[in-house]
Amino acid sequence: MKVLVTGGAGFIGSAVVRQAIRDGHEVINVDALTYAACLDNLREVADSPAYAFEHVSILDRAALDRIFAEHRPDSVMHLAAESHVDRSIDAPGTFIETNLVGTYTLLEAARAYWSARGKPEKFRFHHISTDEVYGTLGDTGLFTEDTAYAPNSPYSASKAGSDHLVRAWCETYGLPVVVTNCSNNYGPYHFPEKLIPVVILNALAGKLIPVYGKGENVRDWLYVEDHADALLLVVQQGAMGETYNIGGHNEARNIDLVHIICGLLDELRPAARPYADLITFVTDRPGHDLRYAIDAGHIRETLGWTPSVTLETGLRKTVEWYLENEWWWTALQSRDGVGERLGTG
Repeated sequence: MKVLVTGGAGFIGSAVVRQAIRDGHEVINVDALTYAACLDNLREVADSPAYAFEHVSILDRAALDRIFAEHRPDSVMHLAAESHVDRSIDAPGTFIETNLVGTYTLLEAARAYWSARGKPEKFRFHHISTDEVYGTLGDTGLFTEDTAYAPNSPYSASKAGSDHLVRAWCETYGLPVVVTNCSNNYGPYHFPEKLIPVVILNALAGKLIPVYGKGENVRDWLYVEDHADALLLVVQQGAMGETYNIGGHNEARNIDLVHIICGLLDELRPAARPYADLITFVTDRPGHDLRYAIDAGHIRETLGWTPSVTLETGLRKTVEWYLENEWWWTALQSRDGVGERLGTG
């Protein structure tokens, strides 16, 4: 398969690119290299003859048309997005532009390319989205593919809108699409403004570890390499027009997750006092959803996918990776604005 991946220099996108190359596919990575992108995420595949990079925004229709014509991909995996909830609260316009207008522009370029090639049945436009489009859960229940949309942040609203655009292009124009909605990802190369890397890096620096409210918000955590496997499976075997929810089956309260990470650091990089002493509770953010949890039964029953990494194993692997790869995160921390967010998006 030759696949065009948008946002391939980001956290999840780069995991997809690395895994696709390992699996023997060809990849065209289309990335605008905005603040959260990092080409160092891809240095293990950068010299591969199966890898090509295009420094292009998904808002640039003419550039997208050229890329489709030159590279002739078999499928598209659309991961390019603004994704940090805190940033969406501060500056929602960027999220509307990238996540909605960008998705529209890419859909139109893909539709024109697909039509010009005679509308091949095996072509897929795979739109990668989030469980946050469903809103919030109470103490019980799980999101399914039939859960009504109820986004509560500018970020999740922009992703919900992009999901609807993709489905509309399938229903109206027949574009063969698949959609996936995932739970919170974590693992190597996680940009240092999200919860898990913020906890690790603040602890190592002896800085306070900020936790919103009382830390009672619950998330289902999905190891990023498990997610990449699932996404590549869906783009190859997913049914046209179908939605697949991808979850890690690893629910945890934020405060419990922070304590687990602090315990791992106490073991792997002992300090003069327990890292948990650095935990500080801060004012909750507006519209902070209480709980997300995914029922991944549909993808298990139809495509045979289940997550392979438990939260305990994945967190240990993640902490070890950050301890062993200081070269990667120190460079990113020097970028303007990084580290100023609380990191619980």
